[in-house]
Amino acid sequence: MDTKRKMPVLPVEAYTSQEWFDKEQEIIFGNAWQFAGLVEDIKDPGDYITVQCGLQNIVVVKGRDQRIRAFHNLCRHRGTQLLRAVGKKQKALTCPYHDWTYDLSGQLISVPEKEKEFPDLEIDKICLHKASVDIWRGMLWVHPKPNAEAITKWFDGCWERLGPHDPNRLIEYPDSVYEKVINANWKIIAENYIDVYHLSHLHSNTLQMYDHANAEYGFVGDHYLFWEPLSKDYHENLDKLLPFKRIKEMTEEYIGAYVPWLFPNVGLSETEATWSVFHAIPLAPDKTKVIVRTKMEEMTDWEYYKKGIKSYASWHGIMGGDTKYGNEDSDDPMASGDFMAEDVYACEQQQKSLKNPLFSIAATAKHGESTVRTFQGIVERWMSNSIKEG
Repeated sequence: MDTKRKMPVLPVEAYTSQEWFDKEQEIIFGNAWQFAGLVEDIKDPGDYITVQCGLQNIVVVKGRDQRIRAFHNLCRHRGTQLLRAVGKKQKALTCPYHDWTYDLSGQLISVPEKEKEFPDLEIDKICLHKASVDIWRGMLWVHPKPNAEAITKWFDGCWERLGPHDPNRLIEYPDSVYEKVINANWKIIAENYIDVYHLSHLHSNTLQMYDHANAEYGFVGDHYLFWEPLSKDYHENLDKLLPFKRIKEMTEEYIGAYVPWLFPNVGLSETEATWSVFHAIPLAPDKTKVIVRTKMEEMTDWEYYKKGIKSYASWHGIMGGDTKYGNEDSDDPMASGDFMAEDVYACEQQQKSLKNPLFSIAATAKHGESTVRTFQGIVERWMSNSIKEG
């Protein structure tokens, strides 16, 4: 390993090597609670979703008794994956290969030609391998182990530093989902998310509604917690500038943006008018799928339209409308006026630079990038501890 080519803590190989990526999938993602979806994704008996937890695929299903269960998504016969993606109101879980069938509680109930082909098979003694599932803040979480530590312990100390939002009563609108494959390692995206230093620079125009200089942030266990107040002009004109209804729980005492990063790969954005889940799904050493799901107060079409028009007109009059590099090229992410486009550009450019033999880190900001150094240290600890134990 070339120790000269390092990020602040981790080696460059941690962002470019397939071997490192595979180990992360096994060591980190295979041993941590993973976001699976929102509670409303499985409303009825037989509804299911699948989620990748490192090297293991897990299916979460609602049973006829209304209980939510999680199983490893592989048939006990030959290991074929039982279900794909998401589905609704399945009466049973049937393997597509040989039609071995399980009920919604994971118990094997049917094997074709049993008496002829498997005369000694005791069906009632075979069930799908169990995983853990739990609900936290309106979100479904899964863990490959059947008796994982409680989700409340995993997030111990986080709840008190999150927003007052109640995600269970907010509404997700179909056109609010953002999905994009970013050509960057998942850690580059996580580090961008928690990098306080870049907020006042990369997003000097697109996130000017917040007072970055007075942000409060730090780690609770392996999780990053962040809050920042509103800028003066934005706060004074909040009701005019909000593009959607104000979240009911966001009274004056709570106002501000709560933007934590939950280890290893989930961010939340809890603001005055929205509550969002930012899910970074590793695909390859240099490729990550990002899915953002957003919930808001319920609005009629007319309310939605009226708020949007009012917000747009007020924003340009009060906050200004120029982007960091002007409006010369609408295809330029730095001139798009979209902070997500700015972040994607920065992440992909950094990933490219890691291939350059001249790449090095001259210095990192004492305070604003301390979060990046801490995050990399957490990843290093997970990886080294597991390797030592192994």
